[in-house]
Amino acid sequence: MTGNGRKTFRHLSEILEIARNQKSKKLAVAAAEDLYVLQAVLYANTENIIDPILVGDSDKILEICEENELDPEDIPLVDEKDPEKCCQLAIELIRQGEASLLMKGLVSTAPLLKAVLDKEKGLRKNELLSHAALIEVPAYHKLIAITDAGMNVQPGLKEKVNIIENAVEIYHRLGMEDPKVAVLGPVEKVNPKIQSTIDARDLKKMNLDGKIEGCLIDGPFAIDNAVSKEAALHKGIISEVAGDADILLAPDLDSGNILYKTLVFLAESTSAAVVMGASAPIVLTSRADSEKTKLMSIALAAALG
Repeated sequence: MTGNGRKTFRHLSEILEIARNQKSKKLAVAAAEDLYVLQAVLYANTENIIDPILVGDSDKILEICEENELDPEDIPLVDEKDPEKCCQLAIELIRQGEASLLMKGLVSTAPLLKAVLDKEKGLRKNELLSHAALIEVPAYHKLIAITDAGMNVQPGLKEKVNIIENAVEIYHRLGMEDPKVAVLGPVEKVNPKIQSTIDARDLKKMNLDGKIEGCLIDGPFAIDNAVSKEAALHKGIISEVAGDADILLAPDLDSGNILYKTLVFLAESTSAAVVMGASAPIVLTSRADSEKTKLMSIALAAALG
């Protein structure tokens, strides 16, 4: 879709179509013996989005599939009982070129990311990994990304630069140039007592000076001015980003996670989330995520991979 001469997406189904229309990607699932993960992965496989390789306890994987009438026929299984070793094996599949996407199964996030960040055997690419979620919000006129809602607790200015660059890479890979980044805070003016507003000022200047490229950064914005042109104009804010943001940069993990989950659980929104910054997109879903969110997350990773 195109608006004002810029390519935009309104629905996650458009991302799903991109994934469907590409050659299916190889997805390595670490510790795949999880019902919800298997349901999403096998459905994505039937949609020709991915060709999975299931790394984990083969007996448990087959037992779960049989009990829930899932068909894993012709899907490769790599038998490994230890979840941490599953992470290492899944990553090695990517390093060897046998897979191009990584997904977390029944293993905690910490050992997976530890394996990803291993300097010798991991998938380290950028200085920092970060979580980004594309959200389809019924009340907003296009998909909007929230970052970071899942990984970086109290990012400083340098980390926020990396987080922005990782999120911008998603838009570039989807064919969207110069996404608009709104740096969030509680107020619209720089306040020396509020670090998020100081960071917003500095990030905007770095963007203007060409130190952060491929996007348009503005802020600080309270959330209303970032997503509502009317609210911004009411406060006298004139900005290309105000009311038309593509990416919302949260001040910290607390605010990012609360905003993300509020939209999903109270505003009937659907999301697709990935971790960026490694040499392969990483799908990190939780049990609380809907089946649709899991599918869309896999589709987003496939569209990027």
